[in-house]
Amino acid sequence: MSWRPQKLDQLGTLSRGRSRHRPRDAAHLYGGPYPFIQTSDVKHSGLYIREYQQTYSEEGLRQSKIWPAGTLCITIAANIADTAILGIDACFPDSVIGFTADENKSDVRFIKYLFDATIQQRVRQFTQGAAQDNLSQEKLLSIEFLIPELQEQRRIASILSAYDDLIANNRRRIQLLEEAARLLYREWFVRLRFPGHEHAKIRDGIPEGWKKVPLGQLCVEVREICQPASLEPDAPYIGLEHMPRRSIALSEWGTTEQVTSSKHRFRENDILFGKIRPYFHKVGIALTEGIASSDAIVIRPASQELLPLVLMVTSSDAFVADTAQKMKEGSKMPRADWKQMTQYPVLYPSDNTLWALNDFIEPILQQIKTLVFSNRNLAVARDLLLPKLMSGEVAV
Repeated sequence: MSWRPQKLDQLGTLSRGRSRHRPRDAAHLYGGPYPFIQTSDVKHSGLYIREYQQTYSEEGLRQSKIWPAGTLCITIAANIADTAILGIDACFPDSVIGFTADENKSDVRFIKYLFDATIQQRVRQFTQGAAQDNLSQEKLLSIEFLIPELQEQRRIASILSAYDDLIANNRRRIQLLEEAARLLYREWFVRLRFPGHEHAKIRDGIPEGWKKVPLGQLCVEVREICQPASLEPDAPYIGLEHMPRRSIALSEWGTTEQVTSSKHRFRENDILFGKIRPYFHKVGIALTEGIASSDAIVIRPASQELLPLVLMVTSSDAFVADTAQKMKEGSKMPRADWKQMTQYPVLYPSDNTLWALNDFIEPILQQIKTLVFSNRNLAVARDLLLPKLMSGEVAV
């Protein structure tokens, strides 16, 4: 079948998101029942967006609008040209443009993959030399690209989405595993319903045989400076942009060829904690070795046996909230204070409970690692096929 040059407005409609205020400037607009999708939600989603960090109130909705499920979200600021399809009805800000496909002319999944294959590189040409990267609706509408007939769009999209369906299923399994770890930690260390608690004496909130110790006795901050040029170009690099919120394991990373300045080296099983605006809750275990942004604290447990406990403490809501409350003031970018973090009181269990915790958490971490690397392999296979399908090199 023939491929014809077309622009986005020939395939559907484009409309820019609406939001007049940021959360820190107008708190009354937030916290209601209406999902509010931000650029980070688009970046960290798969094919479909079903999870979000923020919601609008009734007042928030009045200064925005709801886009229907099936709308393609295209980021035009911060993370340029990231895309994902709404899996739910939701609002989004003016840093996102929504594309609604004309079902008689285009498959929204195909348009999403088209962005991934061709448009991202082209739109970045628009932003070169700008003081701040951004992309406008007008620039998007000026792009012309080759589009096949609708049936071929659907066949291509079905092939590629099969990979994304497998990735999404693995992500759900990872979320369930992480939630199981969190639930166990809360049950044992917050509610104190650990194995044998029925017979344990508890004084001042501390079970017999347990003790409270400062976090600094269980782990250290590692500051091993590394120049990216000293590593292979494909060595893993983790920046704050790769760290999702409220995740125990860090499943995303880039490569050192993307960075030029000095960074901090980390090992597999180190814990990275995003120190800028720590209330964003960007913390998790590294599943590989590599280098990290200097805006992340590299935390290394004093021993392998302490890894599960240190990980569950530093990724807990209570620890993140405490760190945020005690962060360094006086700047536009408030930062976590490691010295303060080391003073956080940790409930240290008896040997038997610590061993039981490790027996539960360590297999979970291994399963998560297996699923993460499976997803990376699926993404590589999909991305190898993507340009060939989108160029018509491989016919379907």
